[in-house]
Parts: sequence; C-alpha cells; structure tokens
Amino acid sequence: MTEAEKKRSLKKHKAIATGLFVFMAFVYALMVYLGTQNEGKWIGYVESFAEAAMVGALADWFAVTALFKYPLGLKIPHTNLIENSKNSIGDNLGHFVKDNFLTPQNIRPYIAQLDVVKFASTWIIQPANQHLLQEELLEFVKKVINDLEDKEVADFLALKGTEVLKQFDVQALAASTMTYIIDKRKHEEIIDALLPKAMAYIKESDVLIKDKINEKHPVISFFAGKRISKGVVQGVISFLEEVEQDTEHPIRANLEEKLREITTKINQSPEWKLKLETIRDEFITPEKLHEYANDLWVNLKTNLLESFDEKDSLLQVYVQKNIQKLAVNLQENQDLIHRINGWIRHFLYRTILRNVSEVETLISNTVGDWEGKELSEKLELEVGKDLQYIRINGTLVGGLVGLVIYTLTQLFFH
Repeated sequence: MTEAEKKRSLKKHKAIATGLFVFMAFVYALMVYLGTQNEGKWIGYVESFAEAAMVGALADWFAVTALFKYPLGLKIPHTNLIENSKNSIGDNLGHFVKDNFLTPQNIRPYIAQLDVVKFASTWIIQPANQHLLQEELLEFVKKVINDLEDKEVADFLALKGTEVLKQFDVQALAASTMTYIIDKRKHEEIIDALLPKAMAYIKESDVLIKDKINEKHPVISFFAGKRISKGVVQGVISFLEEVEQDTEHPIRANLEEKLREITTKINQSPEWKLKLETIRDEFITPEKLHEYANDLWVNLKTNLLESFDEKDSLLQVYVQKNIQKLAVNLQENQDLIHRINGWIRHFLYRTILRNVSEVETLISNTVGDWEGKELSEKLELEVGKDLQYIRINGTLVGGLVGLVIYTLTQLFFH
C-alpha cells in the first residue's frame, strides 16, 4: 500500500469513529428531549447506552490522540508521547530487535535454509546469461586496464622487480645451476656438441698450423713443415675422436672434476659472491629494469586489449570455457555446491552476529535523528487505522457497559 493510500484509509476510519460519536451524541440529545415529552421506560435505556457510548468514545479518542499529538492542542502531561519520547523509543526498539530477532537461535534456521548456489546455478546455466556474464566480466577487466596509468604500472613492476632481484642470492643460484648441469650430465652434452665442430675447425686449419710452424721454426718447416702440420692435425683429431667415442675418457672425468671445483668456489668464495653481485648490479640497473618493465607492460596491455576485441581470441575462448565449466559444476558438483553454500552461510552468520550491536545502534540513531513530529506521523500512518477501531470499540463497549449499569440499577433500586 502506498503512502497516499494509507493516508486515505486513515482519514476514512477517523471519519467512521468520529461519525459514530456524533451519532451517539445525537441519540443522547434526542432521548433527553423525548424524556421530557414521554415517560416511556425504554427511553432511559437508550439514553444510558448513548451517554456511556459518548464517554467511551471520548476516553478512547483521548487515549489514541495522546499517543501522536496533544489533544485539542492542550499540553496535558503524558500526552504527545511518541514525539516527546522518540529517543527512548529508538533505544528500546533497537534493543528489542537485537534481543528478539538478531539472536543465534532466530538467525540460524534461516541461514541454514539459504541455497545461494541453486539461485546462481539456475541463472548461469542459461546460455544468454553466460554470454552476458562473459561480456560484463571482460568489459570490467578492460576498463580496469584502460584506467591504469602506464607509468605507474611500469614503476610498480620495476620496483618489485628490483626488490626481488636484490633479495635474490645469485651466488647460490649460480652454484645450484652448475650442480644441476653436472648431476644431470648436461656438460657431457655440451662436450659432445662441441667436439665435432672442433674437429671440423682443426681440419680446416692445416694451412694455419703450417704457417705457425714456419714462423716459429723456419728450418724445420723448410724440410718437413707440411708433413708436421698434417701430423699435428691428425693427432689432435685422433685424440678428439677418442674423447668423443669414449664416455669414460679421463679428459671427461677431469673436466667434470674441474667443474665441481669451480662450483665449490662459486658457492663458497667471497670473491665469487662479490663478482656475481657486481655483474648483476651492472646488468640490472634501475634504468634498464624500468625500461624492461615498461616494454613488458605495454606489450602485455596491447595483447590483452586486442584479445578483448577479438571474439575468437584465446582469452575469449578461455573465459567462455571456464564460465561454462562453472555453470556445470554449480549444477552437478555436489561437493562444490555444499562447500560454497557452507562458506556463504558461515560468512553471513558470523557477519550478522558480529554486527548486531551496529544494527541496534543504527535503529536507535535513525529513530533518534527523526523529527519528533515526523516520527509521530510515520507511526500514526502505519497503525492509526487500527487504532480507530479502538475508538469504535470503545464507543460500543462503553454504551453496553452503561446499558448494563442502568439495567441493574433499575432492577435492584427501583
């Protein structure tokens, strides 16, 4: 019912109650007049009923009116109760709601019946709603990304990158990397990849070797330079072939031993620690890191925005598949349904109980902040119609009581 309808209903019932009082007053006046003209006994009974009915109507009118305003504008003590007691009404109402409604015993049954997942799953299972959710989700993320300041994001990434790298133990990283390479025999793969290239290079260096012999030992070179250079090349190639074919060759074992020695030095030597940190700090300067961060963000932002606009992009497909998967899970995955409903119920239960005092304060402050007249008018509008029935009942009951008293008087004293 709208406020206008409530006002019309209140006005109507006030008119009925007042009209009944006026009618009783008319009957009383008529009976008084007839009593001077006629000695009929029935006149006394009707007169007594009407007289008592007027008294009852006036008494209940006073009682009802005293709740909301001063009767006839007279500031009689203990009248206009609501306006004069609005602060205590607000406090008592807040306390009443807290103690009688916001208790664990009253809240728990309603919270236990909540099935938010059922409502959500019924909505999200519809293809049109899935499409709407996808569009709204991507549009929201797109707006967030567009609203971000590129410089601020780059500064943030650079700052966090600097903090991470400064805390990074490059000495331990280098040592663990070397240990991994050795333990996983990765250095063998490097040797096997380099040996063929080394042999090919040596074969092509026959002339170079001969020139070096001629430069260092011209006499020997004159008599046997070509033969010596060829022998050197063949000897070296033969040696490298042995290393290549023999996985247990001493050179390989020696190389591994040297690598482990180097790894130990890297892990324990203060000189290596200083050297590695110096390399790190020279390579990763704030300026370079900011440049890297800016390039990273610009590329990432561009790719994301393009993905938002392309209907068949990987991002669009990914979001669509996950929304569909979520819709199916909310329908079929009973464990997930139970857990989500449990989280929601637990959260609501704890939140309500944690804030019952705030609800009490809210009700108290809200009522207390109202103007007294405004509060009185609001309450009269809500319950005033029913209070008019008190006036009507008071008129009728008062009349009946007066009639009973008059009748008993006639029976026992006349």
